[in-house]
Amino acid sequence: MQLSPDQARAHADEVRATSVTVLRGLIPTETIDHWNAAFGQLLACAIRREGDNPNRGPHRYYVTLPFHGLWADPGIIDNDAIMAVVEDLVGEDGVMCQLASDTPLLGSEPQDLHRDTQLLFPESGAETPPYQLAVNFPLIDVTDETGPMEYAPGTHMLSKADGMARVASGEIPLVSAHMARGDVMIRDVRHIHRGTPNRTLTPRPMVVVGYSRRWLHRPEVNIRVPADVLVSLPERARRWLRHNPVFESRAEAERPDETYRAFAY
Repeated sequence: MQLSPDQARAHADEVRATSVTVLRGLIPTETIDHWNAAFGQLLACAIRREGDNPNRGPHRYYVTLPFHGLWADPGIIDNDAIMAVVEDLVGEDGVMCQLASDTPLLGSEPQDLHRDTQLLFPESGAETPPYQLAVNFPLIDVTDETGPMEYAPGTHMLSKADGMARVASGEIPLVSAHMARGDVMIRDVRHIHRGTPNRTLTPRPMVVVGYSRRWLHRPEVNIRVPADVLVSLPERARRWLRHNPVFESRAEAERPDETYRAFAY
């Protein structure tokens, strides 16, 4: 899918207004199914490693994806349609800083409502234009049964206290983010949201690719890039990865012990 400049701006403006836009049917379902088949082993390793102390609450796992093979597919990490919207929101000189996944299993619980980041300048009490984005796509269809994210549109431009009060009063209702395989969501991570339980026997992986403005450093995440993968990528992808650590071998780039625990603001 190619977006015209007007289409890209319309999607970016939807993020600015509501916090979320969705590109429907962007990624071929065959690609998604290959990712899902390969993801099973990564999830099994995370379950063995974390045992009864998963990093996102009961039966919910954050799994970092290794940056090589199908996980470094330029058709996804350097997708023209995705990048047109991302660049409109955080600039052409931004950075790609995260490649991971969130997966609830049967037995998972509702998360507390939260934001993924605080105000850029908390002392000001004022929101700013976008500076941190999440690009999400599921590896299975997301329905009410498989555990959709719920979010409160427009709360990315409110203080947390104001947003939470408006959600509690019903003034801003929560929206369930239903998505089919191949759909891609681009969102401003400041909105109030939560994960919901997966009530099926099938894991529901949601991939997250993180993008930020070039000057924003997120110490809790990065992408460990093998040198041979970096040189094989298109120029734009290499530029967006420029602030991540590069390793001579893929083995050095692996980090099997990571247990990133997200901050809930």
